[in-house]
Amino acid sequence: MSAPAPSPLAIVDAEPLPRQEEVLTEPALAFVAELHQRFTPRRDELLARRAERRAEIARTCTLDFLPETAAIRADDSWRVAPSPAALDDRRVEITGPTDRKMTINALNSGARVWLADFEDASAPTWENVVLGQVNLADAYTRSIDFTDPVSGKSYALKENSELATVVMRPRGWHLDERHLVDAEGRAVPGALVDFGLYFFHNARRLLDLGKGPYFYLPKTESHLEARLWNDVFVFAQDHVGIPQGTVRATVLIETITAAYEMEEILYELRDHASGLNAGRWDYLFSIVKNFRDGGARFVLPDRNAVTMTAPFMRAYTELLVRTCHRRGAHAIGGMAAFIPSRRDAEVNKVAFEKVKADKDREANDGFDGSWVAHPDLVPIAMASFDRVLGDRPNQKDRLREDVHVEAADLIAVDSLDARPTYPGLVNAVQVGIRYIEAWLRGMGAVAIFNLMEDAATAEISRSQIWQWINAGVEFENGEKATPELARKVAAEELAAIREEIGEEAFTAGHWQQAHDLLLTVALDEDYADFLTLPAYEQLRG
Repeated sequence: MSAPAPSPLAIVDAEPLPRQEEVLTEPALAFVAELHQRFTPRRDELLARRAERRAEIARTCTLDFLPETAAIRADDSWRVAPSPAALDDRRVEITGPTDRKMTINALNSGARVWLADFEDASAPTWENVVLGQVNLADAYTRSIDFTDPVSGKSYALKENSELATVVMRPRGWHLDERHLVDAEGRAVPGALVDFGLYFFHNARRLLDLGKGPYFYLPKTESHLEARLWNDVFVFAQDHVGIPQGTVRATVLIETITAAYEMEEILYELRDHASGLNAGRWDYLFSIVKNFRDGGARFVLPDRNAVTMTAPFMRAYTELLVRTCHRRGAHAIGGMAAFIPSRRDAEVNKVAFEKVKADKDREANDGFDGSWVAHPDLVPIAMASFDRVLGDRPNQKDRLREDVHVEAADLIAVDSLDARPTYPGLVNAVQVGIRYIEAWLRGMGAVAIFNLMEDAATAEISRSQIWQWINAGVEFENGEKATPELARKVAAEELAAIREEIGEEAFTAGHWQQAHDLLLTVALDEDYADFLTLPAYEQLRG
């Protein structure tokens, strides 16, 4: 490794944290500074390109596969790099933030992979950013334990052979880290902070454990953004002196534009690609965001009515499986977000049956694995994939050549026979307020009504309120979606929360602030690209 120059980065507006010196070392910050200097200008250009593409979609109300990359799609000869042993079997993956208790529980869960999340399941307080890095390093050195201060229960790691393989998810390209700035006062992209600190401290350590620095890449909108990540990987591996191709990346296909560039995304990352994942909620959010000017044919019904069996969602997932397997990559399915109830066995029974049906469908469709949000769901998902895979690590040999998806199929939202409902509006407001309040307290993954909600589900909630109002939707009860109705429902929900939790807890929380922020991003004529951008301005810590 070359000797680093002193870091020009400064930590600003942040209280000192215990053990931060283990993460924010001078060499690590110098590495992040080098990433920032080399790659942030291209990041900025690509964000500007997103806005240009969104304007084009607003003008045409359509999308198509790219003519300029047709040769890549037509070329049958290329494949992604072979999977490393630690990522060959991914039949069940658990997701969650990197707090100390979750780190232990996720690694011990029995899942083959843990998505260690610095993105949608983590509110980006400085404490979460830095101490999440501490927790992962402690896990790899087996110096992690946790005792619950309320229950007194202690948590410790199982044997290494029983632990899940970690695939870390940094923040998306659009988010900056305000607490780390360069000499000109410009914030470093959160993606480069999360990736850089993790890679610098753990790449060699992971290789010594027989694994490697593996990543999930969120919110990707084009193959050019995948190319940027690939260039980051090439530089990083050279910098720390590990072989090219050591990094492996799984890309979330959770934007509608990326769905038209799946092959190109794999091609750009082919020496580092591991697979693609079908990220359901952000995908729906992306459809609303990009086609919000498209009129009635793009209006989505209640989020829970948009199941993975909807024709346009089937087109998306089946194309993903076919694309991945054609190129030798893993196809990873979507999230089972149910959180089991400790008090209602009947609720669990019904939900477990739905989870089983969902995972059976994914396994039968050719997916190589799938996501769950809670350790109790690991055995259910595991059984679904065990039935199809048996002793095989994956089913990449299932090429799904029967799948034929046209460009129009991916945006045929009006093929779904469902309409927005008044209870759907109420649920969107409830989830939005309750999630944002927790996020403002530093919690990014929150159990609400027996579902694990994260920033993606909050995005679809506020986006649907915005879309229904702007499309003039009339609900089944005769009421029309208007700003006034949204404000009425939000006020009723705020009063219900106050009654539910009591005046003291209500006052101690961020409930009014969350209510106001939800209405801002749901009602403003100027639609915010991401809820987390204005929310981050209000996040303390």
